[in-house]
Formats: sequence, structure tokens, C-alpha cells
Amino acid sequence: MKKRVTGIGGIFFKVKDPAKTKSWYQNHLGLSTDQYGSTFEWRSSENPQQKGFTQWSPMKDDTTYFQPSEKDFMVNYRVENLTELVQELKAEGVTVLDEIEDTEYGKFVHILDPDGHNIELWEPVDEVYDELVKDKTKS
Repeated sequence: MKKRVTGIGGIFFKVKDPAKTKSWYQNHLGLSTDQYGSTFEWRSSENPQQKGFTQWSPMKDDTTYFQPSEKDFMVNYRVENLTELVQELKAEGVTVLDEIEDTEYGKFVHILDPDGHNIELWEPVDEVYDELVKDKTKS
């Protein structure tokens, strides 16, 4: 297997009022926000023509999306070959929480780290994601 994690795909965290939090970050720190939060656009250091994205998402404090973790945040990591990686993680004894979900903008699966954090792994299809998200926070 070439690479496992290639970058941060997203940061998701619980807040009391997601709309208020997104508005605060937009007004005070200049983030372009939408219903999900903010999408940061960047370029690959190995291939500057290739765009990549990192999602920043405040979520309602009663979300069940992070379960079975009781933590207030979840990190999404970008990976190269999710199917192969999941096979290797299972062989290494890592807890894989679900089956790989295949969407138009990538494949996803959730695992647990040794501290009980739910970790989302994402094999992105950046070209499709780029078309889906219109307003991005750019450097």
C-alpha cells in the first residue's frame, strides 16, 4: 500500500447553535460558510493543478453522528485507497464501525482510535466535490 492518510479531510465539532457559530466565524474570521460549515480549498504540493478540500463543520451538540464516541469532535482524514486500507486496518485489529459508503464525491468509513474517538476516513473524488461546493474559503 502506498500511503494511508494523505491529509485532513475535515474537522467536525459539537456546538449549541451551529448557525450562530458559523456566523461568528464568517463575520470575525472571514470564513465562507454554508449549511454545512466552510470548505477550505487548497492545492496538492505534488501536483499544484490538483485541488483538495478540507471541511470545517460545527454540528448541533445533540448530533449522533460521532457515535459510539462520546467526544465533542471528530476528525476526517483523507486517504488514497480506502478499500485496501480497511482490509489492512482490520488485519491489524482496528475497530471498523461500518461498511464503506460509496458516494459521488468519495468513499467513507468510520473507525475507533484507542481513546474512543470516532475517526472518519475519506477517499475523495475532488473533482465532484469541487462542483458540489460553490462557496469556498480560499487562501
